[in-house]
Amino acid sequence: MNSYTKFSYPQFDDLPSSLKVLYTCILIILGIGYIFAMIQIYEVHAGRDGKPGISVKDIVIAYRGDKSASRIEGALKGPMSGMLPAEEKATIIAWVHDGENEDVFHKQIEPIMKTRCQMCHSGSNPHIPTLMSYDDVKSVAQVDTGVSIGTLVRVSHIHLFGLTFIFGFLGLIFSHSYMRRPHMKSVIIVLPFLAILMDITSWWLTKVSEPFGYVVIASGALMAFSFTVQWVVSFYQMWFFKCPSGEVCLPR
Repeated sequence: MNSYTKFSYPQFDDLPSSLKVLYTCILIILGIGYIFAMIQIYEVHAGRDGKPGISVKDIVIAYRGDKSASRIEGALKGPMSGMLPAEEKATIIAWVHDGENEDVFHKQIEPIMKTRCQMCHSGSNPHIPTLMSYDDVKSVAQVDTGVSIGTLVRVSHIHLFGLTFIFGFLGLIFSHSYMRRPHMKSVIIVLPFLAILMDITSWWLTKVSEPFGYVVIASGALMAFSFTVQWVVSFYQMWFFKCPSGEVCLPR
């Protein structure tokens, strides 16, 4: 006679303390990392439209570009806005608008570049523009077409791999939790992976059509929501939750 034992996935109360400590450490580091990721997104995108805060227009400019401004203007209004004093930013933008005169560059712009920019834009990092010469700076004084296809490919594959591992670990921990409606737990686990696909796909589509900038915002909010739910539920149930009397709290 064949027999088998049905596998019962352990709840948090059934886990050894060493595994709960490991899960807690993972949750804490993931939580801190996610907070810094949100700050980094804000710093990179906020202010591209010339207004404080982050908006759909900022997202559209980041991926699609701003046909009314140059790449260097977009950077000075957005991610590089805090790197230069206002008067130096105004000097660079005025030089661009006046036709990028080479003599003016050597007298007014080059000293700013040497002091503020060239320590990072020296050419050592292939993923950021080089600003070591007149021709280098003139090349980024052209119309802003947004993030390049090559950069999108690189960032897309990094996010696909990285976020899959992050939400894979988080989902594995969250699977030990108890919910009265087990199917809701499955939905919450699936949500961030759906959001990842929506997010990255909308980056590409925003280059074609501006309304997809709203999808970028919506998918990021969905990802943050699912991360928060899984993190809070997992941490709470791991250390504080007690099964309601009269119920059998077996994870499914």
